[in-house]
Amino acid sequence: MDINKCIISASLWAAVYLLFGSADAYNNDKPCASQEIYNRSVICVCNATYCDTITKETVNPGRFMAYTSSENGLRFQKVTSLIEVFRKLSDCSTTIELDPMTKYQTIHGFGGAVTDSAGFIWNNIQDEGLKQALIDSYFSDTGLEYNMIRTPIGGSDFSSRAYTLNDYPLDDKELGNFSLSYEDYNYKLPMIKACLAAASSQVFMVGTTWSPPAWMKTSGSLTGVGYLKEEYFEAYANYHKKFLEEYKRNNISFWAITTTNEPLNGVVDLPDFNCLGWTIEGMGSWIVDYLGPTIKNYDPTIKILGIDDQRNTLPIWFTAVMLKRPEVAQVLDGIALHFYFNDITPPSMATTVLKDYPDLFLISTEASITETKGVDLGSWDGLEKYAVSLIQDLNYNYTGWIDWNLCLDTEGGPNWVQNYVDSPIVVDAEAGVFYKQPIFYAMGHFSKFIPRGSRRIKSTEKYNCSNALKHVAFLTPENTIVVVLLNEDNKDRVIRLKFGDNQAKVLVEGKSIITVEFNNEVQDDSCDCD
Repeated sequence: MDINKCIISASLWAAVYLLFGSADAYNNDKPCASQEIYNRSVICVCNATYCDTITKETVNPGRFMAYTSSENGLRFQKVTSLIEVFRKLSDCSTTIELDPMTKYQTIHGFGGAVTDSAGFIWNNIQDEGLKQALIDSYFSDTGLEYNMIRTPIGGSDFSSRAYTLNDYPLDDKELGNFSLSYEDYNYKLPMIKACLAAASSQVFMVGTTWSPPAWMKTSGSLTGVGYLKEEYFEAYANYHKKFLEEYKRNNISFWAITTTNEPLNGVVDLPDFNCLGWTIEGMGSWIVDYLGPTIKNYDPTIKILGIDDQRNTLPIWFTAVMLKRPEVAQVLDGIALHFYFNDITPPSMATTVLKDYPDLFLISTEASITETKGVDLGSWDGLEKYAVSLIQDLNYNYTGWIDWNLCLDTEGGPNWVQNYVDSPIVVDAEAGVFYKQPIFYAMGHFSKFIPRGSRRIKSTEKYNCSNALKHVAFLTPENTIVVVLLNEDNKDRVIRLKFGDNQAKVLVEGKSIITVEFNNEVQDDSCDCD
């Protein structure tokens, strides 16, 4: 861990940036304590006495703020410079033209998941200061300012065992033995409460069931191909209600539940972990006749999110279900989709399928890097994969993006079926440290600067003679414009962000992600930013 090396690197970048702006030690942020990983980017090391922080700066009139993270080791490097009068220097002066008067979806938020595994790993950190540093890194004003949490209802693969909240007695249709688990009381609830205490804005909770009790299923097993028996449709809806009631008794209220995690897994028998399959008719009937009435009668403010599966399953779990039970569209509040296979499924699929249902919002509820079969320390490829998906999804009207486990161990678990994945924070309990991966900063370039209530605005790239630059732009409730740009090329780029007659001229380092913020100076009488 070399803090001085990180500071020197940041200083060199600031010197390069003198042509464009100036860098200052705003708010006394602690820089990344970087550790180099061979043939990878750096990781940032946190221990009992030190952990890097990031504070969003107030944008001064006539200036912009830029925050850069790069493969070369920058992490939220801050630079400020003057807004200029727009000048097109040539037909190759790459420009992103911003139109804050053309607005799209409103943002719900960004976050991660408190699973049994995340809670277990966090709870086993011995030093209380380090435990708090992990929570603050995500939820505090000096962290990523997450404002959403997804948590499993019962067990998932990221548990130490397969279980539900009413395993016994068998055929307990009245759910008389329903109770929260040891994992709820000792891992998930303490971690969730710590997250809520650290956050300065309301945290939206999302609950998801992987599998109902085995006795409710045709297979009699928590895993493999198996469907909900029709005689337990009402009991399964009540299972969700009881979970909400029990968490509320523990002072945790939910913003939304989903209709089952990845139901295709229970149809095609691909994974070895907890799952539930549905037939088209069964899913439609359960949502319309049981889940909807049960949840809305309990608390009409709780949102019901459909699908909770990959984007390529939309034609099955939405289009086909709607053909059988059109009333589903009146019961659901939104559609939850996962990140996996997005590289082979265009984001336009979602907007095409849902174009006739404008009242249903889109949200991404799970993401992780699975190809590495565990932790890949320092992976910049992981950052780019996250950033590409975030930018694409947000440009196709997603209103939020929730990552998977908030933290895991150095193997990418624990996971009861060894389905190990990567995580933004990796905890090395023996060394008494945790590592912030590049994907941690990928999430932060969005969550930190795009608060709830922000609206995406029109952004158009022009005068570009190089590869297209992936980008997305927002108007925040504070009436600032935020633009996130990803440079996947190795070479530096100078980009002009044009708004009205003005521009922010920004140097975008090769292999970097950058967030730029400035005041909206384009007058719009219809702006609802106050």
